[in-house]
Amino acid sequence: MIDIKLGEYVEQAIDWLSVNAAGFFNGITVGIDGIVDSLEYILMLPHPFLMMVIIAIIAYLIMGKGKGYFSKAGLKAGGGMALFVIIGLFVLYGMGFWEETMQTFALVIASALLAIVIGIPVGIYASRSDSLDSVIRPILDFMQTMPPFVYLIPAILFFSVGNVPGVVATVVFSLPPAVRLTNLGIRGVQKDVVEASRSFGCTDRQLLYKVQIPLAMPTILAGVNQVIMLALSMVVIASMVGAGGLGQSVYKGILKADMALGFEAGLGIVVVAIILDRLSQAAGKSRK
Repeated sequence: MIDIKLGEYVEQAIDWLSVNAAGFFNGITVGIDGIVDSLEYILMLPHPFLMMVIIAIIAYLIMGKGKGYFSKAGLKAGGGMALFVIIGLFVLYGMGFWEETMQTFALVIASALLAIVIGIPVGIYASRSDSLDSVIRPILDFMQTMPPFVYLIPAILFFSVGNVPGVVATVVFSLPPAVRLTNLGIRGVQKDVVEASRSFGCTDRQLLYKVQIPLAMPTILAGVNQVIMLALSMVVIASMVGAGGLGQSVYKGILKADMALGFEAGLGIVVVAIILDRLSQAAGKSRK
């Protein structure tokens, strides 16, 4: 009988890295902690009512863009979303979840930003190299199909507990859509447009930044939307390694079989998800 102990080899590799690359992982810990703490500070600095108004104004501007801010369509789309933001956040404030809501926003924004900063450049390079595309495709398949709970194990070993392992696991889980849709969007630019650009003397850099990326932007922003949604779906799972926010309240509700706590925190996650989803979708449509 063949006994293949692949898991043990992976465990040994992770143990070796956690010892010999401790300085590298400490640097990542400090950097991610700084990003999350800064976002939390910014979000919780204004009075909650003022922050509600600020988010509502941002929602109105994004939803109304391209339709005319004071047109009937713009007022309907932007005004409706702004009203939902104020009502939803006010309900969360009234239930005592304001701090957890802002922590969730900070965690999701930090994770999504890191995934986008890594994923979009990789997608651009993959779109320009078939060999690189063939290499990263199975890696992305692995990242998307591996159960997200598995990512928490090495994250704890490398980064201890807290927000950092939660963010790292979330970045790994939510990264593939940014790479895939950036690659797909740039490859989907019509060949006659590319040929016409080259015939007018575009360099490779000009072709990429002035033709391909602008035309692929709706697809790229669809990938950004998927990254945000996947990051939000990891909120509860990340709470198992000490990440804060609404996910931690949901996790406490599960452990204590507290239906009221679980429902209220879960409702908060729904409100945050709707806000981020609608705004990221509207940004993609306005670019289109």
